[in-house]
Amino acid sequence: MTPATQPKEAPQTTAEEALVIFTPSGKRGRFALGTPVLQAARALGVDLDSVCGGRGICSKCQITPGYGEFPKFGINVDDEALTEWNAVEERYKSKRGMIDGRRLGCQAKVMGDVVIDVPPESQVHKQVIRKSATERVIAMDPATRALFIEVAEPDMHEPTGDFERVKRALADQWGVGEVTADLSILRRLQPVLRKGEWKITVALHRGNHDQAARILDIWPGFHEGGLYGLAIDLGSTTIAAHLCDLRDGKVLASSGLMNPQIRFGEDLMSRVSYAMMNPGGDVEMTRAVREAIDALAASIATEAGIAQAEIYEIVFVCNPVMHHLLLGIDPVELGQAPFALATSGSMALPARDLNLSHVSPAAQVYVLPCIAGHVGADAAAVALSEEPGKSEDMVLIVDVGTNAEILLGNKTRVLACSSPTGPAFEGAQISSGQRAAPGAIERVEIDPVTKEPRFRVIGSDLWSDDPGFEAAIKGSGITGICGSGIIEAVAEMRMAGIVDPSGLIGSADQVGTARSQPEGRTHAYLLHDGSATGGPVIRVTQGDIRAIQLAKSALYAGARLLMDEMGVETVDRVTLAGAFGAHISPKHAMVLGMIPDAPLDKVTSAGNAAGTGARIALLNRAARDAIEATVHDIHKIETAIEPRFQEHFVNANAIPHATDAFPHLSGVVTLPEANYNLNSGEGRRRRR
Repeated sequence: MTPATQPKEAPQTTAEEALVIFTPSGKRGRFALGTPVLQAARALGVDLDSVCGGRGICSKCQITPGYGEFPKFGINVDDEALTEWNAVEERYKSKRGMIDGRRLGCQAKVMGDVVIDVPPESQVHKQVIRKSATERVIAMDPATRALFIEVAEPDMHEPTGDFERVKRALADQWGVGEVTADLSILRRLQPVLRKGEWKITVALHRGNHDQAARILDIWPGFHEGGLYGLAIDLGSTTIAAHLCDLRDGKVLASSGLMNPQIRFGEDLMSRVSYAMMNPGGDVEMTRAVREAIDALAASIATEAGIAQAEIYEIVFVCNPVMHHLLLGIDPVELGQAPFALATSGSMALPARDLNLSHVSPAAQVYVLPCIAGHVGADAAAVALSEEPGKSEDMVLIVDVGTNAEILLGNKTRVLACSSPTGPAFEGAQISSGQRAAPGAIERVEIDPVTKEPRFRVIGSDLWSDDPGFEAAIKGSGITGICGSGIIEAVAEMRMAGIVDPSGLIGSADQVGTARSQPEGRTHAYLLHDGSATGGPVIRVTQGDIRAIQLAKSALYAGARLLMDEMGVETVDRVTLAGAFGAHISPKHAMVLGMIPDAPLDKVTSAGNAAGTGARIALLNRAARDAIEATVHDIHKIETAIEPRFQEHFVNANAIPHATDAFPHLSGVVTLPEANYNLNSGEGRRRRR
């Protein structure tokens, strides 16, 4: 690394330097003007592929720059932030093609502050979208189904059209009422009928609000081909899809990718701000997410070995901001009180209206209803999946993510709120943080006596002190720490006495280990030093602790606000939902103070509950009616305007909590008493 490419910690961009921020990793640094993007990425340890050594041959280093004002990052990216499109890029695009807006990282050079997204296909270590389908028995009653019918032949004595006799056959043989068909179907109908000798199979769709069924496709004879649907959980950080067989409900494949809107802002309000400050910004974000969904549909069809044209239905669940951006609605009103939705009801529309081309041309879309301004269709899907309104005991359901959705209730009453946890739980805003990918530390244990750590990385079941660990991770190496890893690391540091209840890391003398290393006026805990072999040095810094404290405080404060409204001091059980929730250790979550105290055996994971809710709505039409009725019975609490939220937030900054008791946790874990602020006036000022 030359001095020109060394990232610096300058407080402001100078005339000779520019701030470069990479997404989705969140890594950033200041570089000399004229530094190639690929060089900057390598200097920061950003996962950007390159095979040809930066000669513009392999095209593996494609990146997508973002332009406009980015309030989250405090910068404005102008059109000249990168050098102009050059002949190498033009030659590659003309010969092999390249998505509009993309640049080659080896050719584009930094000329000003810039936000750069590294798309999944340009990453060496592919992201792990941990949103696999949860096993679930679902009663089959899909809105789209295949029906075999025998159609009466034309008769000169009873002149009727072929389509009218198809409708009569559907009514007589399947009890189907009113039926419609597009002109494209009518154009094909006669040759299909005659080829099938008056026996045909029709793909028939009838949504839960449709007065008439609609023929989506027709085949001669008995059609044994597939009829498939997609259940998509459109999150602010990740997009996960389940490909389901509409005949039997079987999940053929589950896949996902990072939401490309991350480059416009890591959290929802940053994206709303981007739309506010950049004319056409909402259109830009809509295009980005639709293109990603279209690509995901194509890839999941390939993975399952089916034709894209066999996908006839898509069900979406998403938070309100993603809901509006998917539909092409400006989300600006969601950024200010009273947080009004353009529409909160369910939506049914053709997939072509969303510019989705890698599915059947006749594919239909259903979007679950939103509950309120900041509690969306994803929360409705969780309610559909977990059914808190049918619970005998008081259950707290937390869908952990960049924006946490929280439900509390039983068969008497259900409350809901949204809490802005931010991206720290996803590994962003963490010094060595990264998204879940092979090589990321995902589990951590620290010996309370020796203060020595051991850990596991994604891609291996071995712990770092197990024989064979080095060989097992040779392919991926140790690259950083993901969300579940940082949560366990901070909780383990608290249990080992390395961190005090206020979140302050003690010095080496105070905690008894040289792994506590000075870092400015604070300390950092050394988790892994790979510098001897050219690998990263992974520390948990004081800034990392603070980022996790802010995220977990928002989560806990939201839950506590619902408990206040419900008039309860405790909950009977806690359900952690979402892909991230499925990988959180209940003990570590409680030590950290992410969730209220409860018996540890009553803290369970529901997996991707929102995705499960989407699958239920895809496969059972009556479930759509049920959730549309249920959302009206769920009472929304708005955290943004509740004065008690701030009080709960401040108290929840302590680890696990400043005032709330944790008797169930105390029966399992003894947390050391420590105060590393005692003799530091500077520390006391920082804490205030």
